[in-house]
Amino acid sequence: MNLNLALKVLCCALSICGAQAISEASIEAAEPAAKIDFAHQIVPILRKHCTACHSGAKAEGGFSINDRKAFLDNAMAIPGDVEGSYFLDLIQSDDPDMQMPPKDRPRLSPDEVALLQRWVTSDMPWEPGFTFGDKFYEPPLLPRRPELPPVVDGRENPIDRIIDAYLADQQIARPGPITDEQFLRRVTLDLVGLPPTVDQLQAFLADDSPQKREDVIDALLARDIDYADHWLSFWNDLLRNDYDGTGFITGGRSQITTWLYDALRQNKPYDQLTRELIAPPTSASRGFIDGIKWRGEVSAGQTTAIQFSQNVSQSLLGINMKCASCHNSFVDNWKLADAYGLAAVYADKPIELHRCDKPTGEIAKAAWLFPELGTIDPEAAQPERLKQLAALMTAPENGRFSRTIANRLWQRLMGRGVVHPLDSMQSRPWNEDLLDQLAVSLTDEGYDLKQLMRLIATSRAYQSQTEVLADGSSDGEYVYRGPQAKRLTAEQFVDSVWRLSGAAPRIADAKVDRVKGDAGKATEVKLIANWIWSSSAAGGKSPPAGETIALVKTIELDDQPTSAIAAITCDNEFQLWINRQEVASSGDWTEVQSVELNPYLRKGANELVVIGKNAGSGPNPAGLYFQAKIDLPGEKSTTIASDATWTWTAAPKSNVLKKQPLAEWAEAAQPVVVAPALDAWTSGVENGAMAALAGETPMVRAALVKGDFLMRSLGRPNRDQVVSTRPNELTTLEAISLANGPELDNALAQAAQQLLKRDWANSAELVDHVYMSLLSRHASQQEQTILAEAIGEQPDPQSVQDMLWTVLMLPEFMIIR
Repeated sequence: MNLNLALKVLCCALSICGAQAISEASIEAAEPAAKIDFAHQIVPILRKHCTACHSGAKAEGGFSINDRKAFLDNAMAIPGDVEGSYFLDLIQSDDPDMQMPPKDRPRLSPDEVALLQRWVTSDMPWEPGFTFGDKFYEPPLLPRRPELPPVVDGRENPIDRIIDAYLADQQIARPGPITDEQFLRRVTLDLVGLPPTVDQLQAFLADDSPQKREDVIDALLARDIDYADHWLSFWNDLLRNDYDGTGFITGGRSQITTWLYDALRQNKPYDQLTRELIAPPTSASRGFIDGIKWRGEVSAGQTTAIQFSQNVSQSLLGINMKCASCHNSFVDNWKLADAYGLAAVYADKPIELHRCDKPTGEIAKAAWLFPELGTIDPEAAQPERLKQLAALMTAPENGRFSRTIANRLWQRLMGRGVVHPLDSMQSRPWNEDLLDQLAVSLTDEGYDLKQLMRLIATSRAYQSQTEVLADGSSDGEYVYRGPQAKRLTAEQFVDSVWRLSGAAPRIADAKVDRVKGDAGKATEVKLIANWIWSSSAAGGKSPPAGETIALVKTIELDDQPTSAIAAITCDNEFQLWINRQEVASSGDWTEVQSVELNPYLRKGANELVVIGKNAGSGPNPAGLYFQAKIDLPGEKSTTIASDATWTWTAAPKSNVLKKQPLAEWAEAAQPVVVAPALDAWTSGVENGAMAALAGETPMVRAALVKGDFLMRSLGRPNRDQVVSTRPNELTTLEAISLANGPELDNALAQAAQQLLKRDWANSAELVDHVYMSLLSRHASQQEQTILAEAIGEQPDPQSVQDMLWTVLMLPEFMIIR
């Protein structure tokens, strides 16, 4: 890439768009790579060593650490100046009359001193509103329905009623509304993760309906595949689910991807989703509670039972149980016994409490964190204990459960939680009525997460201008002045580039059903497939329980397919392999799977293998049903269906399926038997199969593939731990990686080629199209002139690529505002 040209154009464009950039969320080139976590790194040290003498009403030597202002008032500390921060001298002093803590108390460890030095170097960040002066805030447990303030200026949404009253009390003017262009870009990115297309933007701007914003919100939430593609990243982060990484190679970790994606597409109620996570009805959702089985010896705080305690607490209740897994927490009121009591709910054998990795001799007793809502029978078997925990967690009386997810969704859409940080739900919310209203609204709608998103997105608060934040740390309590701008996630950035360039991968790593059925075309589909099985089904016999076979078929294609969709199910379970790649699987024969085959097929011979397994406790019917429609160039098409031409053999192991062609392991294959179609099969499958074969599959999205160098550069996390929020700043290392990574360069080169295939009236028209596609607005006359001049009257691929890189680097693109 011609970086000199790109940087020159970038500087011009930034000077033009400076008024549109957002100061609080611009890319911080000098951000340190390892940020200080005040709540989890600094607070425990200060609470352990300093609060006894310097917090609350105590301020020995005139020194108080109740809040940041008090800490700095007496010149004991100077942010950014380690040498000038006197308190660091005291904690390192060897003088018994000067040292802190006093000589009768334990000194700070070298690691603790180093952390405090890093904290000072980092300008002593302090969570807004945090104080050592008050007793721990104890959040309410039961739900509460607040009394709503009067409607002002026709703003009837309960969120607006609460926030309008709040702003009036604070004597703060309501933030102004955003334009239609800003709204459509914000809401489309927030709800489905992509910017609106040029056609969608133009249609929205041309619509003069007073309800058009509500209509577009409803339309976006109805796009089940786009919704699932986008929100999968949020849940993968929160439930530490991924497609590769620690534990997958050794078998010590399993995905929940297929189950999770289906739950999102179906908009499964959040309480039901949670119950299936905690007490899995099948293995499909079990990976969350099983965590990671680390290889070799691990500390007491890394066992699967303790991981369960930590992950359930953090993900579902916003409780940091990590400190309490080692010792009584310094951050909040949770005790070691609480962490181990929850761990014992999961444990399949007695577990001994360990304090700081040393055994205490005490055996943990299975217990729930809030016994006032009910208790768990410690004598019950593990599956029953998990069911009891799932019921207590999702009980309507558990307001902590609904408040936690409501707070997470508010932060996701509004930029900052009502409670901050998200995993410190013991912190006081900046508006208790707002948090309680969001939580009861969720339960009123049957834990429908989309309806809560709709409530937020339809509010005037959501549709208002973002707050402009001043630089520097906040010493005082947080005050709401409007939504806060959000940096694009790695997946949003990459998806935008892929859609513009056509560079999306053909194959998703996530094994999920993304076929979008067309009910109108379903009636045009003719089903010709038969139910087939091994010779054990001959003469109408019932195959034995547990029989596992390979059903195989080789197909010849004259060309690379343009599209290929299959409908497949198997009573009882199946795995579909094409050309030695696993493509799909299911354990529920009543649900027909829609599978895109095109990425796996090729010109010439193609090997289809279905590993089918019968279930039950005795002989019972079994059968595979498969039909595929394959489109070829020149408007040709062919249908492949399960019929008597297939063969079967004993099922080989997975490593054989991956490495050896059919000829090497299926030599003894025999003709299949066409089994009589049961009424239950016919009635349960035909409609689903027709809908599947009439569908199409959208572009593969970034959330569905393994994280690569580009996505890591953009902040996609390693999901070995629960991730509630991603950093809103771009570090220096990330910025360098982003500018030099081959993935982005290759995608932009492809985008340039795609754009140059179109017939543009002039270069300015091309520039305007890029602005509409990426920024959801027309390029100004000055922007068109500068960029058109930069790419010339006869743009070449390199100049267009440079122009695209320039626009992508604008804060206006990288920020949702």
